[in-house]
Amino acid sequence: MLKHLRIFFTGIAIAFVGMLPLGTQNLAAMQIAISDGLQPALLFALGMVVPDVMYVYVTLLSMQWIQKQKKLFKALEWITLIIVVSLALANFYAALHPSVEKNVLLSNALPKFLLGVVINGVNPMQIPFWFGWSTILFTKKVLEPRWRHYHIYAAGVAIGMFGGTAVFIFGGRLIAEGISNNQNLLYILVGLVFTITALLQVWKMRRKKTALHKLEHPEKITDSFAPEENKFTNQTK
Repeated sequence: MLKHLRIFFTGIAIAFVGMLPLGTQNLAAMQIAISDGLQPALLFALGMVVPDVMYVYVTLLSMQWIQKQKKLFKALEWITLIIVVSLALANFYAALHPSVEKNVLLSNALPKFLLGVVINGVNPMQIPFWFGWSTILFTKKVLEPRWRHYHIYAAGVAIGMFGGTAVFIFGGRLIAEGISNNQNLLYILVGLVFTITALLQVWKMRRKKTALHKLEHPEKITDSFAPEENKFTNQTK
């Protein structure tokens, strides 16, 4: 029982902390909360959980196959870049045209749950992130190759990711209430964040610090979460 609880809360912790750095997904969830309300944003967050849980199972079961899919990762990196640039342009367009009340890419007819599945599903960084953590959890004997362990871990991941995204959703609502009379400023700020994200993506692609690189070096993903004594040991090897 204690083993299962440890696996469950480990999944929650990794997913929750992993969602806190500002990125395309949580920023999109925040903007939907501001423009469309809490319910659509929460549906978007639930949709985002689906690809993550799928990627968790894929990395647990098919590590060697994943490492061979180089062309797929390169294609996903370009798709992600196009999406981020489009989101930035849509925000700047909304800021320059007061008659446009919402980001047309996020506030469209597509169900928010499905939109969350799509936006998170094409993000190539999810796979090396979970690949790295699956590797270290197997190494540390936290996880064992048992279906029950996989299911408990995936359940924790789902809760942790939804909780991490909810931080941005409710934070977005607070921001909306604070600057309700100046929506154009909000669109400009969000557009700038998406622009910076796109530039970082281009820089990573040029420097080859991409999802594929992290997949080949999973230890770089988990080093920042490792205890200080482990870092010292790794540096002195």
